[in-house]
Amino acid sequence: MTSDTPAGSATRKGTGSAIPDAPAGSTASAASEPARGERPVSGLRSGGGEPSGEPGEATREGTGSAIPDAPAGIIAIDGPAGSGKSTVARTVADRLDLAYLDTGAMYRAVAFAALRRGIDPGDAEPVARLAARVEMSVEAGLVMVDGVDASIEIRGPEVTGAVSAVAANPAVRAELVARQRRWAVERGGGVVEGRDIGTVVFPAASVKVYLTASHEERSARRAREAGDLSYDSVASDIARRDRADSTRSADPLQAAADAVVVDTTGRSIEDVVAEVLQHVAEALGPRRGIGENAG
Repeated sequence: MTSDTPAGSATRKGTGSAIPDAPAGSTASAASEPARGERPVSGLRSGGGEPSGEPGEATREGTGSAIPDAPAGIIAIDGPAGSGKSTVARTVADRLDLAYLDTGAMYRAVAFAALRRGIDPGDAEPVARLAARVEMSVEAGLVMVDGVDASIEIRGPEVTGAVSAVAANPAVRAELVARQRRWAVERGGGVVEGRDIGTVVFPAASVKVYLTASHEERSARRAREAGDLSYDSVASDIARRDRADSTRSADPLQAAADAVVVDTTGRSIEDVVAEVLQHVAEALGPRRGIGENAG
């Protein structure tokens, strides 16, 4: 980590990460315009507005946004922090030449946007209004929030500490679920990873995988990734996230009843990917030829 703070950024107390201040005049109820030449990735635009009433669309309760039916060919990969789902999901998507969406980055993007505007992430109504208007794109590891590259900041300790409160907000979840479904419809499917993909976002997904690992293994992985945080600190944070994610009233973390549960403890990424690809080939190979691409 570096102590250099870019001009126009403020370093939050107690962290080494700089979260740029929102442009003057920005509020919780109106997102900043994207930078010139930038546009949100299609499907992740705000979902506000009246339902379209078009065939094949349903309105999720609590929102005014129309949600297209999920397409065939969704590979849902869920699991807790440190289970390996992001690395596995990205690799599976690459091997099969499919689109990939990290839904956790979307919740982190909303948390980042709230912190940037000085909004308490636990203040439900302002955060819900912000989520409905914020412009974001999550593509190939690049996360843009209202025209700002937040790829590094969303993984920092301040956003990490705030994201559970944002993810527990039912209105935020409804908004982001709508965006995730539109993303999948526009791409005709893809690999989508998160914590409620197989249970809530795409309950009819063609393939559902739930990755897990021991608490010790997950903590050790995250400590290696963080580099500057102790194992004990990371282990404590993961335990906190596990409690928050599994006990929240809105779409708690759990394995879908029909998901394949894969324990990644002590296993290599390649070994886990091979197992997931085998499940995908068994489920989708005959009608998509995926088995031929999995080698």
